[in-house]
Amino acid sequence: MRRGSWAGRLGWGLVWVVAALLALLLAAVLWLRGTSVPRVSGSVAVPGVSGAVTVTRDQWGVPHIRAATDADALYALGFVHWQDRAWQMEFQRRVVQGRLAEVLGAAALPQDRFLRTWGFQRAAESALPALKPRTRQLLSAYTAGVNAAMRHGKVAPEFRILGFTPQAWTDVDSVSWSKLMAYDLGGNMDDEVLGSRVLRRLGAGGLDQVTAPYPAGAPTILSADEVGQERATPPATAGSTPSGGVPLPDHALTALRGHLAAARALGLEPVPGKGSNDWVIAGRLTASGRPILADDPHLSLTSPMLWYLADVQGDTLQAIGASIPGLPGIVIGRNDHIAWGVTNVNPDVQDLYVEPNGAALTSRTEVIRVKGGADVSLVVQQSAHGPIVSGAGAEGVGERVALRWTALEPGDTTMDAFLDLNYARTWPEFTQALSRYVAPSQNFVYADIDGNTGYYAPGRVPIRRGWDGSLPVPGDGTREWAGYVPFAELPHTLNPADGLVVTANNKVLPQSGALGNERNWAEPYRAERITQLLRARGDGLTVADVQAVQLDTTSLVWRDLRDALLGTRPGSPLATRALELLRGWDGNETVDSVQATIFEAWLMQLQTMARDELQDQTVMNSLSVLNQLKGDGELCRDEARAVADCAALLRVTLDAAVADLGARLGDDPARWTYGRLHTVASTHRAFGGVPALAWLFNHRAPTPGGTNTVNVARPEQGTFRQTHGPSYRQIIDLANPDASVYIGSLGQSGNPFGDHVTDQQRRWVAGQYLPMSTRPADWGRARVLTLTPAP
Repeated sequence: MRRGSWAGRLGWGLVWVVAALLALLLAAVLWLRGTSVPRVSGSVAVPGVSGAVTVTRDQWGVPHIRAATDADALYALGFVHWQDRAWQMEFQRRVVQGRLAEVLGAAALPQDRFLRTWGFQRAAESALPALKPRTRQLLSAYTAGVNAAMRHGKVAPEFRILGFTPQAWTDVDSVSWSKLMAYDLGGNMDDEVLGSRVLRRLGAGGLDQVTAPYPAGAPTILSADEVGQERATPPATAGSTPSGGVPLPDHALTALRGHLAAARALGLEPVPGKGSNDWVIAGRLTASGRPILADDPHLSLTSPMLWYLADVQGDTLQAIGASIPGLPGIVIGRNDHIAWGVTNVNPDVQDLYVEPNGAALTSRTEVIRVKGGADVSLVVQQSAHGPIVSGAGAEGVGERVALRWTALEPGDTTMDAFLDLNYARTWPEFTQALSRYVAPSQNFVYADIDGNTGYYAPGRVPIRRGWDGSLPVPGDGTREWAGYVPFAELPHTLNPADGLVVTANNKVLPQSGALGNERNWAEPYRAERITQLLRARGDGLTVADVQAVQLDTTSLVWRDLRDALLGTRPGSPLATRALELLRGWDGNETVDSVQATIFEAWLMQLQTMARDELQDQTVMNSLSVLNQLKGDGELCRDEARAVADCAALLRVTLDAAVADLGARLGDDPARWTYGRLHTVASTHRAFGGVPALAWLFNHRAPTPGGTNTVNVARPEQGTFRQTHGPSYRQIIDLANPDASVYIGSLGQSGNPFGDHVTDQQRRWVAGQYLPMSTRPADWGRARVLTLTPAP
């Protein structure tokens, strides 16, 4: 009886302990929510606005800003950006400044060394004085709004976890983020590093094997007869050879690859098939008789998502679409007259120079503060070409390798271009805005309410004479840039005769010309599929038709590899079963597809075929794999695995792929559905790899799509996760702009304790959209915050 009594007391004691712990946990969550989730209704007095500004957040948390002046409207945008994305903005500027170790500790030192050596912050500081007075005024208004929200008393959870208070925002902090975007989208240093390694190990002919040239006859963005053509407004109706290169020694390559590894740790990495889609359809091909414009930029899928949907209206500014926290204005979207979308052109705008002995160098010392450790001094050297990037400041490295890059040149006026786009109402105003654009060069598609459609590829593109920029060159003065391609000579067209412009990072012109060599462009699969689908529908295209194209997951890579793969002689019973499952597959990569899993796992193995020759972790793109298989290429051979030809490689890689899948998913291939492995990984940049916190900040979901599908979702090597993809989708109907639609990859809020953290993700995965409307009737349940002038 006593034993039972003690047991009963112990049981009740445990119940009370658990209850107390749960109560403490609930209290902590409520406290964190109360101190971090921003106020989104009522009235707040703030310094710096000239009159009352209303911020109406719709049922998805998208702010609809209404102000009497444009400056007040952008003040409010800065205010809501900090309210919802304070950590994202702080992290972004610390990345540019090379100040991550200050809050994250010594683990972030490689990233800080890379960032300080390249000098992103110094480049941003040099850009600010070059901006137009209107841009400076609006930038200052935005900065004032950010700082007003910062003083409003709410603290992002990350700041509490890391134990620091952010400093006031500055105008330079807004300019600086564009430098990181330029790196992510507009460079080719990594191509030169790879090219140098290929040159040393395989000779000049190896470049075309490892990185296949753009195929002859594949679709280009503009045809020869469209280049530079500007037609009247339509009536309203219903292998190159690299030259001049020098190889880098192994120790310099190792140092440069260290910089690339640091960039990858920040999510800034080149991946096969990474890119974006946008296209514009003339009114004569649509059901409404007016243009339709579509865009879905493919970038790293992070938590929070990069983009922030917003509707911003002042006295003359009337723009809605995707903004980036930290930047004033709408980056991709529409105003009341025009719409625009962007994808990456990827011209060659970077060159590595091997500086000769005796080259004039300047030095500066950067001091990196380290949380929990001693300060680190970094000596950074610079030549006439740019920063020495062949090491941590190039100390101890024999060869001094310098980087020249358009985004590091003084006088960058890209911020002018993006803000001026928000105001443009006609093609001449649109192109005038783009004339201020520097980096990263983008494919801009255009449409307006009068029925015009167009395309422009702005940005500073170096002119090289006698060399193609695909390999490092000597810094002895023999391989210098001869200025930039004049703006009027950059690829563009207005109202093309066929009524359609499709861009998918594919080759821009039938002849590469000054934009780059034949290996610069993404594989043509997405561009080919988009064009195929749009042409198949004929005229009478609708927004729903365009949605179906954006969401298409049929693989043309499978179409091209099919015969080679199905001709494989399997080496095991499991491989035989897997191969039989592939027969008859239509190439549609859905989450329920077993064939998609087998195909992508096999392709993943084939893409590593150059690693034994290069002795590194090179991942070839699918076009390079195809060329090797079609021609029984040299890269198929692998002495260590007794692989004598491509037929043997197909057998070995199939066996490896099914063994890997069996270990992950079990021995029954019928259960190898794609969604069990292929999940979107929206990962927090600071805490995504910290087990105690990752569950709170990271977000996963099964996703369709694969390598080079239109709805691109390339599985990551080794994990099968989708880390890059359509970070934002928009479809704009110029016949009825408020019937346009958009969607982000996650949600408006970056606060895990707040509202609207992931409420767009389910729709994004399912291929659903939100109304891109300025009409209150389309906003659903709304909450209104009014900013009033402080007394």
